[in-house]
Amino acid sequence: MPTQPRDNSASLYLGLLALLVLAPLPKGSVPTWAWTLLVVALCLLSTGWVLLWLRGRCELTPAFRHARWALLALLLWCLWVGLQLVALPAGLVQSLSPKAHETHGLAAAALGLPLPARLTLSLDPHATLDFLLKSVAWSAAFALTLLLVNSRQRLELLLQTLVICGMLQALYGSVMVLSGLEYGFIVKKVHNLGVSTGTYVNRNHLAGYLNLCLAVGIGLMIARLGGESVHTWRQRLRSVARLLLGEKARLRIYLIVMVIGLVLTRSRMGNTAFFAGTLIVGALGLLLMRGAPRSTMLFLASLVVLDVLIVGTWFGVDQVAQRIQGTEVSTNAENVLPTEDRDEVSRAALPYLKDFPVTGSGGGSFYVVFPSYHNEKLNGFYDFAHNDYVQIAAETGVVGLLLCGAVVLGALRQALRAMRLRRDALMRGTGFGVTMAICWLLIHSSVDFNLQMPATSFTTTVILALAWIAASLRRESALGTRRSQVAGQPSAAPAHGQPSSMCP
Repeated sequence: MPTQPRDNSASLYLGLLALLVLAPLPKGSVPTWAWTLLVVALCLLSTGWVLLWLRGRCELTPAFRHARWALLALLLWCLWVGLQLVALPAGLVQSLSPKAHETHGLAAAALGLPLPARLTLSLDPHATLDFLLKSVAWSAAFALTLLLVNSRQRLELLLQTLVICGMLQALYGSVMVLSGLEYGFIVKKVHNLGVSTGTYVNRNHLAGYLNLCLAVGIGLMIARLGGESVHTWRQRLRSVARLLLGEKARLRIYLIVMVIGLVLTRSRMGNTAFFAGTLIVGALGLLLMRGAPRSTMLFLASLVVLDVLIVGTWFGVDQVAQRIQGTEVSTNAENVLPTEDRDEVSRAALPYLKDFPVTGSGGGSFYVVFPSYHNEKLNGFYDFAHNDYVQIAAETGVVGLLLCGAVVLGALRQALRAMRLRRDALMRGTGFGVTMAICWLLIHSSVDFNLQMPATSFTTTVILALAWIAASLRRESALGTRRSQVAGQPSAAPAHGQPSSMCP
């Protein structure tokens, strides 16, 4: 009797879920000890999967095979960052990055030393090494998600885990603000008082994390709204009862709590990205998801109407609007410093980009290089560009930016494909959630540096991997599979419109 290979990856899958829960707690894993533990844990999980695979205890999934180009882009990204650490001949460095060669020469002259014969493309090798370790870990998280989320049950549990994480972050941050306790991670807050930060330090970074979890939650809600046919009044009453008392009601409450937490962050672009993403992706989803139930349209409309007009009115969306209206990004006639200088950071970094166009200055080196491009319009020290596009391009060059963009655009393509072609409500909902998360990413990254937060970049990587899972994971019937295994017969052929690839 043919038997399916036994899958012993359940413990690794639970380990991945545990990391998703724990990563945001210690200030978004920004402290060195926190992100180091996260990196080590992801590497151990990856090693565990490889050992199981070598022993024949688990298999490559269709999603992993279909994502081969994204995996190749991530591999090239890690190799590119690693190349920045390699000591190359000084002449080669001068050809690849004249500004890096010049900077190394100035540093050597300041110390009274001759220019070394071999130089690195990175101007801060120590920071670039840290950057490389994180890049390898996030790439491993991407691959692990593709390999471990090999069933509908695992996919739904991962989505539920992210929703619970976002809800708890929002609930904790809201309680801290409304009660006046103002504690962040264990210790009392010093900055960002009066606004919700959760266990993060910066309110904008909590807003970014909540946007990710909200996107996943909205996708899960859409999945649960699909597939219900109502023809009689009795069926309508039962549907309403399930809506009010069942899992949908709990999920809707979780989403409302996260919206309250998002509003209480008073983050301008965080709130703008969420509501703009809801409108854009909502309209796109209704066009792509042919035959979407009316409940889906009503739900998307309620996100804007109920959450903005009712919940937002109670918890201060008007204050967010006032902050947006009061934002000034230009100087006045007296050349006074601007009230909003994040835009000026990006402008000041333009010469930086021109000096390191291809190779970048080295991953993680922005805080070292940018002070030499500081102008009179900026106050204080900036260790981040407040623009993920600018920072990635400055540190890794156009090559690094293109590799990152290839992964994001590949995920967007797969998510849209899942919405358009899949008939499985869970897969379509997952595709919708990933699309919304990417829409937020593209908007919010233009004015902030959420991707520099280890917990947020780790979570983003996992969500991007879900796009390939939504596009390729087959809808299985547990009863039909069990019967076919007992009878020794192959499972029934997939329904029309379903992928023919079989998941392990």
